[in-house]
Formats: sequence, structure tokens, C-alpha cells
Amino acid sequence: MEKRDKIYVAGHRGLVGSAIMRKLAEKGYGTIVTRTHAELDLTRQAEVEAFFEAERPAYVFLAAAKVGGIGANSSLPAEFIHDNLAIALNVIHAAWKYGTTKLLNLGSSCIFPKMASQPMKEEALLTGPLEPTNEAYAIAKIAAIRLCKHYNQQYGTNFLSAMPTNLYGPGDNYDLEGSHVLPAMIRKFHEAKLAGASVTLWGDGSPYREFLHADDLAEAVLLLMEKHDAKDIGEFVNLGSGSELTIRELAAKVAKVVGFEGEVKWDASRPNGTPRKLMDSSRLFALGWKPRVGLDAGIAAAYEDFKARYGAAAR
Repeated sequence: MEKRDKIYVAGHRGLVGSAIMRKLAEKGYGTIVTRTHAELDLTRQAEVEAFFEAERPAYVFLAAAKVGGIGANSSLPAEFIHDNLAIALNVIHAAWKYGTTKLLNLGSSCIFPKMASQPMKEEALLTGPLEPTNEAYAIAKIAAIRLCKHYNQQYGTNFLSAMPTNLYGPGDNYDLEGSHVLPAMIRKFHEAKLAGASVTLWGDGSPYREFLHADDLAEAVLLLMEKHDAKDIGEFVNLGSGSELTIRELAAKVAKVVGFEGEVKWDASRPNGTPRKLMDSSRLFALGWKPRVGLDAGIAAAYEDFKARYGAAAR
């Protein structure tokens, strides 16, 4: 990937896409193509093909997706499977059709079976049933992996897939109806601190989760795009931090950063989700990447991002 090459970042305003945009700018890549959802609906095949025909990007980062936490995944499964399947199908096909040199498809650790052996190796894919609360999203992301694999097989493309663990960082979604666990906690604890109220969290706090800062992810995917091909990494590569903690332990860390000293209640009638999701990222570590942002420092920075973006309403 040369500095002058045209690069398309799909989903450039989201958590992952914005981190990739920052890293591209930092490394001196100047020909970046972006479109907002209002300008280009990636679920519409005709729009996507017209965009690729006109722009013909040499490199594509596929970071666009419909994402959310347990609540959103459980209540909107048709939207999650439809939108994410459509995005993957349209972008991957158009990239092949209009001569993209390399594409990097980003997915999620939710692709693995609910009871996969821990830590989860890439080979665990499709070896057991998925977690029901995010099955629709997971199936779409598995389909995207297989699209890349089979386009490489049939057409000789160089389409890579990387599956990140739970991500957080600047530009995250703090909406309580659609956000993931860490940003949702930041908002809940902050608002409870201002109101002098207690906080109620889903489940019993026992599941283990792994977290990775979005800037660390951006470094990893730039390494893959610059130095490695699909044949180097196989069907896909795991992208995780290598460390985990319980949701209860995470809640304690977030409460400390926010300065919340009230009561934390656990609603055991709500789903816990998968009991443990630790990824084996040794394949990526062997390529020369390791995460640099520690969780405590990352949560503190995320809280500052939340307050800055929400302005006076967050103070």
C-alpha cells in the first residue's frame, strides 16, 4: 500500500472506521475516500456498484456494520442479519468487480460458538452452536468471512478478514439502547453519579470479556494491509488483547474512573450472553503486533471522550 493509493474506509465515522482514519492520516496516506450513510447506503447494491465504478479504490477497509449490545441484537435480529449481510455482499462483490487490490473485512469475536474452548482459536469457527442473543449478527459476519475466502479461491482476489474482540475508544456509541457493554456502563455510571441514583446492570456480572482499544486495532489492520496477504493469515485472523476480566470487575473499574460511589444492582433476569470470550491472538502477535493501550488508561480516555462529546449535558 503506497501513500498515493486511493483508499476507501467504509464506516469512517464509526468507532473502528474513525480509528483507522486517524492512523492513515498519522502515517501519511492522503488519498482517502469516504461517504456518509446519507451519501451512500451500503445495503443498496446499485449505489455501491456506482460508487466503486466511479472511484475504483485500490484498498478497502470494510468497517461499516450495524452493531449493538445484547438488547439491540435480541430485539432487532432481522435488521442485524439483513443489513450486515447486504453490506458485506455489496462491498466485497463490488471490490472484486472493479479491481480493488486488497480488502480488509472486519468482523467480531461473536462468530465463535457459545461454548468454544478458551482461548478461542481461529479453527473453532463453526464447531458448535452460536450464542442465541447475537446469532443474527454472527451469521452475517461468518458469511462475510466466507465471501472473502471464496472470492479469493475463485477469482484470485486478496481479501483479508480480521475478527476483533470487544472494542472501545474515541467515537464510541454511548446510546443505552444500542451500545456495547463498556460505553453503556460509562454513561450509566455517569448519569447515576449526577442524579445520586443506583445503577442496574444486566445479568449477574459473571461472564468474562476481553477488551481492545480502537487505536490498537487500527495499528493492527494497517500492519495487515501494508505487509501481509490473505495467504499469509489464512481464512481470518483473531484480533484481541490477550487479557480478560469479569463484567463485575469491569463495572468496578468504570465506576472508579467515573467517580461513582453508589449502589450497583444486578438484574439476573436479563441475559448474561456468552460466559467467556477470550480470543487466541497468537497468530497476529507472531506477525509483530501487540496492543499498547492498557484498560485502565483506555477507560479514562473513553470517559473524557464521552464528556467532550456530550458537552454540558454530561457534566
